[in-house]
Amino acid sequence: MANIKYKVCVLTLTYANRWQFLEQVLKRVLSFAPVTQVVVVNNAALYNVEECADGLNDNRVKVLNNAENLGSAGGYKQALEYAYQQTDADMVWLLDDDNLPGENSLDILLQNWEQTAEANDKKALYCLREDRPPHVKIARGEDPGRYYLVPDNFMGFSIFNIFKNRLSKARDKFSGVSAYLSKAAMPYVPYGGLLMHRAMIGLIGFPYEQFYLYVDDSEYTYRITKNGGTIWLIPECKVLDIDQSQGLTYQPKAFHSHLLDQWSFRTYYAVRNRMYFYARNAVDSALIFSINKNLYLFYLWIISILSSKQQEYRKFLTAVNDGLKGKMGKAGPGKW
Repeated sequence: MANIKYKVCVLTLTYANRWQFLEQVLKRVLSFAPVTQVVVVNNAALYNVEECADGLNDNRVKVLNNAENLGSAGGYKQALEYAYQQTDADMVWLLDDDNLPGENSLDILLQNWEQTAEANDKKALYCLREDRPPHVKIARGEDPGRYYLVPDNFMGFSIFNIFKNRLSKARDKFSGVSAYLSKAAMPYVPYGGLLMHRAMIGLIGFPYEQFYLYVDDSEYTYRITKNGGTIWLIPECKVLDIDQSQGLTYQPKAFHSHLLDQWSFRTYYAVRNRMYFYARNAVDSALIFSINKNLYLFYLWIISILSSKQQEYRKFLTAVNDGLKGKMGKAGPGKW
């Protein structure tokens, strides 16, 4: 029997022409008894979201329409504000419009919620997305510090971690596959798959719109950790990404970089926002950070020459500098 002790409000965003994904997600979550409301933020989609949602014949679905795409930060802020201020839901469950939860996912989350001792504003739960290798490894016991907030790294590079990383990769090749833990702590997580209590929203507030796109989820959920809470990854609870994330299909080539080969507005925001977030949360030594930065930029400069991507390299530098200087918000197309 489904756990109906808690009222759960599902929050999701859609844009472009993605009804083929959103429809599957909505049908799945509407089959869960604890779901009392589903809020869909229409981020200037190319289809009539309300008309499609009405076709499901379920009055639990509420569509919030935007004339322009507010990005993930603005969209999830809008959804969270609505859930917090306009519904009586005990919890919110954030899902991207292509995050299809397993048939028992919500029951599993709520069972784990009951079994986790922390107060409502000191815990959050997160579903496993198996297309994300770091999440899978953490679910099997890997230290999250291998992947998250590596001290003084620049775009993931740290000269002082080269040997350590090679050793870890060699170990991965020869070690067997470990069973999933019952739960594992994460410092921060994406929006899609996160369950938290309304008391947590009261504590950490809402996403910052100046991130616009990318890394806003990292900054937002890291507030849980910084406020003394724990985000628990629950491997038994799985969410399937039915549309591949940007960049996952890139095929590496010699003397090329995906950052330059796939340069776009998405890359600009990803780089800029990552610089902003990491510079404020993962720099212990300005000197070591500077060494890592200069080495990485020199390497990428060489790659840009060999791959004829010097214009993209200059735009990459702009994104880095904008992030480090705190020049946030929605940017103009000249940035990419």
